[in-house]
Amino acid sequence: MAPLLEVRNLTVAFDTPSGTVHAVNDVSYTIEEGETLGIVGESGSGKSVHALSMVGLIATPPGRIVRGEVVFNGRDLLKLSQRELLDLRGKEIGFVFQDPMTSLNPVLTVERQIAEPLKRHFGMTSAQARARVIELLELVGIPDAARRAGQYPHEFSGGMRQRVMIAIGISCNPKLLIADEATTALDVTVQAQILDLVRDLKRKIGTTVIWITHDMGVVAGLADTVQVMYGGRIMERGPVRSVFHDPRSAYTWGLLKSLPHGGKRGVTRLYQIPGNPPDLTRDPIGDPFAPRNPFATDRCKVETPPLVDAADSVAGHKVAAWYDLRAALATQEARP
Repeated sequence: MAPLLEVRNLTVAFDTPSGTVHAVNDVSYTIEEGETLGIVGESGSGKSVHALSMVGLIATPPGRIVRGEVVFNGRDLLKLSQRELLDLRGKEIGFVFQDPMTSLNPVLTVERQIAEPLKRHFGMTSAQARARVIELLELVGIPDAARRAGQYPHEFSGGMRQRVMIAIGISCNPKLLIADEATTALDVTVQAQILDLVRDLKRKIGTTVIWITHDMGVVAGLADTVQVMYGGRIMERGPVRSVFHDPRSAYTWGLLKSLPHGGKRGVTRLYQIPGNPPDLTRDPIGDPFAPRNPFATDRCKVETPPLVDAADSVAGHKVAAWYDLRAALATQEARP
């Protein structure tokens, strides 16, 4: 059975006065139907840009897709016309963006904003759309849905606004839901509620999910597969448990080591990845993490490593590295 989404060699650049920014570089992966993929990485790693470019949501110019294919449900999205993309977005691919206060229109009621894709894609009447809006608001856990549907975004809390965004994203029962930093602006309690909601919705409607975040903890609790990006490339990808317990990329290892691990407060200093993020205006040659990688080899600096199966690991665990992180860490620990 063919995967729901297959990305092949996607490369995206932005032409700026300072030069060409190589934002996404030769990214390839697949997502099976019903899978939840967590994409992690620091700002500028290409997480959001690659997802938005797949469905024509980057500004052109300055952005442009240099090459690649994005095959969704048997169709290459990069070959579709703007009209075809408009018909697909919202209906087959839903979105939940980071800041609902700027994503929602402040002068339109919540009902009108949720009803818009229902009317456009399914031709619902106002009465039919209102019934569906109330159903969706109840589904995402907003009480007194019939009354609150007539309210405006500023009358909702941050967590409730994000629930409205999720209601819009799933309104047409899309095959794929893309959530871009959907819980970043929320406090941890509301964040946990939103994640519980997404897990519950996934069980009820079976949507495939791409969850883009910088929070490794969110991925650990939500995703089936994790994809670690840096410098516009995939550094590591695989089942969450395997990647988190047996990382093979020095970047993944650094991210995990930077997380708090308990213990007495103030006893252990958090690990900090040395160096600075890459300058993406330079030609993407070699491993982009090489300048910050204590285990890098000379080959890392001149030749880009392909994403291949990690040795002695579970199926689907892949890494892009010329070095053997396991061996390097074992040598490091053996030193007096």
